[in-house]
Amino acid sequence: RLMPELPKFDDEDLKSYGDEEEESALSPPAALMSALATQELLLENILECIPVGEFVVIQPLSDEFCLVLGYLLTWKLTLAFFKAASSQLRVLYSQYLRRTKSLNKLLYHLFRLMPENPVFSGPTSEVPNKDTKTFFTEELHLDVK
Repeated sequence: RLMPELPKFDDEDLKSYGDEEEESALSPPAALMSALATQELLLENILECIPVGEFVVIQPLSDEFCLVLGYLLTWKLTLAFFKAASSQLRVLYSQYLRRTKSLNKLLYHLFRLMPENPVFSGPTSEVPNKDTKTFFTEELHLDVK
């Protein structure tokens, strides 16, 4: 709920970023970027031996699973922050992500984590010759208990 409110504070300082000749960048919230940088390093250590195009299976409720989940949830917060920002701020934030290569790292991680066949194993009706349900076609309900 808080993330969409944060870009408003950067809107006030936006005028000072447009005057420089050098390509300027603005960091999203420092606490968020610090957590993301730490998680990127830890995730890189887990996935370093897996080439892009191959995938790794992460066991549910393991330490690695919690780390990956935290990393993806941090990106979800970052994207919520971006969505609420004005177009001028998005340009500055994206320059920051380009310089830190965070978006490149996200894509590398996703392509190593994405299963080869993302079949949805939730409660489905067993109807033969019906379209296979995948994580891309079904809505997921993530309830934390």
